Amino acid sequence: MALLDLTRFGRAAPRFLDMAPAQADFARAVIDGLSRPEKQLPCAFFYDSIGSALFDKICDTPEYYPTRTEISILRDDGEAIAQRLGRAVQLVELGSGSSLKVRLLLNQLEAPMGYVGLDISRDHLRMACERLAADYPTLEVTAICADYHDEVPIPPPRDGMPRRRVGFFPGSTLGNLTPPHAEAFLARWRHVLRFGGTEGGGMLIGIDLRKDPAILEAAYDDAAGITATFNLNLLARINRELDGNFNLAAFRHLALWDADRGCMSMYLVSRLNQIVRVADQRFAFLEGEAIHTEDSFKYTIEGFQAMARRAGYTPAAVWTDPDGLFSLHWLEA
Repeated sequence: MALLDLTRFGRAAPRFLDMAPAQADFARAVIDGLSRPEKQLPCAFFYDSIGSALFDKICDTPEYYPTRTEISILRDDGEAIAQRLGRAVQLVELGSGSSLKVRLLLNQLEAPMGYVGLDISRDHLRMACERLAADYPTLEVTAICADYHDEVPIPPPRDGMPRRRVGFFPGSTLGNLTPPHAEAFLARWRHVLRFGGTEGGGMLIGIDLRKDPAILEAAYDDAAGITATFNLNLLARINRELDGNFNLAAFRHLALWDADRGCMSMYLVSRLNQIVRVADQRFAFLEGEAIHTEDSFKYTIEGFQAMARRAGYTPAAVWTDPDGLFSLHWLEA
């Protein structure tokens, strides 16, 4: 774990802890996934610097409702949410991205003791946290480049013990995990959060709700093709970093609602019979053969709260938009 000194500003700069997965982990995951009878690639590797920038563009498309809907909930109910979280908290954002939503929360919180941003995209995270530190000069900001599915030690604020450590997990990113893995993830983070303050911890988490499949499929296959480019960038990243020779034009993006599993699934489908090289290995594709790149499970409010209880939390509050598209849950750890 490397601690980098960022002193661009005339005040204490963000602490930066580099715990990024090794490049070898990416190579192993790709080769393992492409070697399976049903090929797959982990969605965590979407988010290199190019992928992160593309996802920001997806969030601005008219079809992709989760971001703007969650932002509207944070704006409309921000005061009530902040009252639930309380004062003097250490806020830990999982998958901080551009740190846009957390600003709405920070603006409402009373005397927060610190902000910790976790993200796997190093450059994206560093720039976002530097901007946050500049805009909130009294806030202690820490950036941790890591995969939040791993064990990640969270340093306490330098000014003392917070009243409560709060996880902030927006964007319905939990939906990328199967329900059993999502429950295990929540349980693991409960232990991290509840020992981070004097009054126990909690998690504020965004959960996408089940709805008309047409709305879901449009959100994952926008008319401008940005989501398709985002999906294909995973192959481009393999070409850049693992000496791959994927022809991106030989694959197409596919997004489908799986009613039996209750999730949106994304694929990259081969347009022809072909052989692809990655590093020193070759993989055969038949025309129509797919690489599974992402699942995004959708929940009912009651179904998610039942999962949270099994993971050891007490669901204490939930906020939704008027159309019932999205939900934001406060879970006591």
